[in-house]
Amino acid sequence: MRYFLAFFAVTCALVFLVAGRRGDATRRTPIEIWNDMDRQIKLRPQAGSGFATWDDGRSSRPWVQGTIPRQIPVKLGSREVNRFEDNPVITGMETGKTNYVDLNPMPVTEHLMARGKERYGIYCTPCHGLAGDGNGVVKKYGHGTIPSLTDEARVKHPDGYLFQIIQKGSATGLMGPYADKLPPEDRWAVIAYVRALQLARLGTPEDLPENLRASLK
Repeated sequence: MRYFLAFFAVTCALVFLVAGRRGDATRRTPIEIWNDMDRQIKLRPQAGSGFATWDDGRSSRPWVQGTIPRQIPVKLGSREVNRFEDNPVITGMETGKTNYVDLNPMPVTEHLMARGKERYGIYCTPCHGLAGDGNGVVKKYGHGTIPSLTDEARVKHPDGYLFQIIQKGSATGLMGPYADKLPPEDRWAVIAYVRALQLARLGTPEDLPENLRASLK
C-alpha cells in the first residue's frame, strides 16, 4: 500500500509540474512536446528577402491580377451600392439608425422572385419546407419544432428583421447565420419569396386585382 501511495504522489507531482500551471502568465519558455508548427521558416511583412527569383528584394508580394475576389456592388436601380456602405440594402437598417426597414428596398421584379424561389429551395426548404410551414425534411429525422414562416406573428415582422435573421441567425441558436451563403441581394430575394408564400397562405380575395378575382373558385 505504501508503494502505491508513493507512486501516486510522484505521479501527481509530475502531472502538476508538466501541466498543472497551464494558462498562467510566465516569462519562461514553456515545455513543448509538439510545437504544432508554432515556429516556421517564413518571411516577415515589409522585411527584405534574398530569394533569388524576386529581383526587387521585397518579401510582401503584389497581388496577382485576377486571383483576388472582389465584392461586386449591389445594383439598386440605376445606382450601385458598395457592400461597406451604411445603406438599407446592405444592412437591413434605416441609414444611420438601428431601426429595421419595413419594406424590401430591392425592386420586386419577376427576376428577383425567381431568384428568391431558387435560393429558398436550396437553403430554406430543408427546415422550413416548400410551403414555409416548418415541415421540412429535417423534421422527419427528429429535429425539434421549426417555426412556420407563414404564421401571423412572422408576417408582422419588418423585412429588415428577416434580413438580419438570415444574415446573423436566430437568437435562440436554432438557425445559424447564412451571410456566407446568401449575399445581400439574395437575402432580399428570399424575403420577397417568403412574403409571397405568406400571401398565398393568409391572403384574401380582396388582395388580388379585380380582374383576377373572377378566376377564383
